[in-house]
Amino acid sequence: MASAARVFTQAAVRSTPATSIRTAARRSRLVLQRQQYQPFRRGFASEAAPKSSRAGVWAILGLGATGGAVYYAYSNGLLDTANDPTSAAGKKGGIFTPTKEDYQKVYNDVAKALEEKDDYDDGSYGPVLLRLAWHASGTYDKESGTGGSNGATMRFAPEGGHGANAGLVTARDFLEPIKQKNPWISYSDLWTLAGVCAIQEMQGPVIPWRPGRQDCDISGCTPDGRLPDASKEQSHLRAIFYRMGFDDREIVALSGAHALGRCHTDRSGFDGPWTFSPTVVTNDYYRLLLEEKWNWKKWNGPKQYEDKKTKTLMMLPTDMALVKDKSFRQHVERYAKDNDVWFNEFRDVLVKLFELGVPFASKEDERWTFTSAQA
Repeated sequence: MASAARVFTQAAVRSTPATSIRTAARRSRLVLQRQQYQPFRRGFASEAAPKSSRAGVWAILGLGATGGAVYYAYSNGLLDTANDPTSAAGKKGGIFTPTKEDYQKVYNDVAKALEEKDDYDDGSYGPVLLRLAWHASGTYDKESGTGGSNGATMRFAPEGGHGANAGLVTARDFLEPIKQKNPWISYSDLWTLAGVCAIQEMQGPVIPWRPGRQDCDISGCTPDGRLPDASKEQSHLRAIFYRMGFDDREIVALSGAHALGRCHTDRSGFDGPWTFSPTVVTNDYYRLLLEEKWNWKKWNGPKQYEDKKTKTLMMLPTDMALVKDKSFRQHVERYAKDNDVWFNEFRDVLVKLFELGVPFASKEDERWTFTSAQA
């Protein structure tokens, strides 16, 4: 029933003038947010340090997915697939080789949890799951080959405690019951698959994905400072994203994720959502950047912008850099004009982000797509 309400509301919102949406959102944002839009959440390197995640306690070091398969020995007592009638990949000889159907079941578990648990921001954990996948992947350095989603090193205190990862213990804890139900999947694969699920269940584009990430130990933790600092501008964005191998177009395409979620004063110090629809994937972020008048917010917090009309939305210095910079702005304008264009390019750049630094045995044309719970 909740899914039907979301689909209905999305259609209604997209066919309603922007001024009407804003007025309605102002009056009933907290009550109706989930029905109006589906989730997505982001995060920045300026967010304050969280407590260590319980997820690290459960980590089984050194085990992971290799070439799309995760192998667990019966002698370790980790999984008895021979007696598991629910598994599509039970094999003789004590070796479990998961298939696409097994990963679809994990996707379904995440989607079900997103549907049943609505006690987080704006009624959805979707945004924070996407932020987890993005921050786990965005530490990649192309020169050294370190970082990226391979390893799931945010399970450990050095990386889990980085300011950029504040609040992500919420996402890791949300996924822990699913990991315990499916112990064969690596944390690395689970976190990125959950990001894919969050996007699709928030009515975003279908994201191709493939398994093969391996969890590693604390030695794989990356140094702090590899994720964006929201208080900076275009030169900083380029330094961060060029290090990963992205160009200007891809930087702007990824930034559209800010259509979803919100900032928190107890994490980054910043406050508020970017759009009137923080739980559905749309190109509203780009439209608002161009169409609204943005002024510096007068408050005791860090420098951020607020919209002149309602004073309920925010933009960060890194967001405004996209319209100040000529190279970035041309892509903001393209995406603001055509949601489908952005969806296609956002899909491609997310696939690239989630695969940075992963030593896949499978080929790019062997990626899978998963059926959404709303299909």
